[in-house]
Amino acid sequence: MTKKGKLYAAGLFYILWLVLIVLLCLVDRQPAAAGDTMIGLAAVNGMFRQMLNDGAGLRLGVYQLTEYLGYFSLLIAACFALFGFVQLLRRRSLKKVDRQLLAMGGLFIVLAVIYVFFEKVIINYRPIIMPGESGPEASFPSSHTMLTCVILGSVSMVLKKYVKIPALCTLLRVVCILLMLAMVFGRLMCGCHWFTDILGGVLVSLALLSLFSAVIDEKNNENQNS
Repeated sequence: MTKKGKLYAAGLFYILWLVLIVLLCLVDRQPAAAGDTMIGLAAVNGMFRQMLNDGAGLRLGVYQLTEYLGYFSLLIAACFALFGFVQLLRRRSLKKVDRQLLAMGGLFIVLAVIYVFFEKVIINYRPIIMPGESGPEASFPSSHTMLTCVILGSVSMVLKKYVKIPALCTLLRVVCILLMLAMVFGRLMCGCHWFTDILGGVLVSLALLSLFSAVIDEKNNENQNS
């Protein structure tokens, strides 16, 4: 896909994400979440919850697996951040740090801002009160879905630069994709989120990753022309 196509894709996913937010705020809001708090698209969310959870509540094993996967994703992000910091120390100039790493740093900052924003601006609450919590928590978008998809998705895009063995690079990309899918389906099945929480996390992740792909393609073209 061309850079323009990736930018169009980013815009499309972003618009779809905003449309979903508007629908959640305005359509079919009912007291269906934990503590009888209101959720949007209640019938749709209730239907998917009945299909996927069927009254099971929190599937603790699946939930803990997704928690560990989230920690693993944060560890990967920290490794790339450390790699960029080491380059900065050695090269003594921000301009000499790999532009892919700088782009990843910017991407992770945007991810953090979105996370903090939706902790303060609550669209939907969790369907259950989580163990150890005294009240309902923000649920939209699924932060674990967003975090894992954005981190591992961006890593898969830059692997070719840092892994010179083609077969290993391909294997690592496949692992990234499988872990992303495991997070999406695990978070959906474990019972701590509504369907639209996962959908929102996926849409915003696709928007950010499409934009990131366009940015690093542009940087790669600049490097080739220099």
